[in-house]
Amino acid sequence: MRVLIVGCGYVGLPLGAELVRQGHEVIGLRRSLLAAAELKAAGITPLHADITQPATLKNLPRDFDWVVNCSASGGGGADDYRKIYLDGNRHLVAWLADLAPKRFIYTSSTSVYAQNDGSVVTEKSPVEPVAPLAKILVETEKLLLAAAGHEFPAVILRVAGIYGPGRGHSFKQFLRGEARIEGDGARWLNLIHREDLIGVIIAALDRGVAGEIYNAADNAASSQLEFFAWLAAALKRPLPPKGAADAEVWRKRGVTNKRVSNAKLRAELKYEFQYPDFRAGYAAEIAQLKKDGGLGF
Repeated sequence: MRVLIVGCGYVGLPLGAELVRQGHEVIGLRRSLLAAAELKAAGITPLHADITQPATLKNLPRDFDWVVNCSASGGGGADDYRKIYLDGNRHLVAWLADLAPKRFIYTSSTSVYAQNDGSVVTEKSPVEPVAPLAKILVETEKLLLAAAGHEFPAVILRVAGIYGPGRGHSFKQFLRGEARIEGDGARWLNLIHREDLIGVIIAALDRGVAGEIYNAADNAASSQLEFFAWLAAALKRPLPPKGAADAEVWRKRGVTNKRVSNAKLRAELKYEFQYPDFRAGYAAEIAQLKKDGGLGF
């Protein structure tokens, strides 16, 4: 297949490398030319454009079998979210509409679920986020679902918290001694290892159904207390101290408390997780860090 990856960063670059390894022709689209050498080293053909500026897409090739949009805002605010996610996807759909690929994968987020009662959420659960950034992601999903209703083959992956080499906010905080257990530590965490996200994206390219949404989270959510207790035991370090759970801070950050089900993904995309829970994933990460000679970032 001829594959376009939009946003060849933490996920897109190794995704492209894996697709190349599987024998696909991969083109990587980025706003900056700075990573061109890195893409070429992975066997990916660099393409330079900015999806927030549709004029930059106009004269580029469009003959792709598969397209994956895993671009990221880089931690910006609402304006950046709207430009990258909502406007960016709108521009991609318009650009590709006349020569639509067989599959278009968009990596959304489980932050669209605002449930705060520890309940299990599925793809049929309400998406009514309070956080402004998550609201923009819901708008983006609606845009792509509407396009799918007009024969544009959009598939949405709602991705949980990504961790892996060099990434994992709570893990880094723990290693730096800055982690705090919020309240009683009962809030649920939903995670996915980068390698599994790559596998899920490829499964969606192979078997995803246009207009469908799949939750991309591992097999078992864990409480915050469970997460830190396991890390403390694995690394022989003390459990982080407890701190007050600030509901107002949670609201502003869009922090939620739910358990994300991946049952639909496993049943329909037939994906089997390499790291079915955080223990398996972080055991591998810790082993690699020890091998590399350190546990600091």
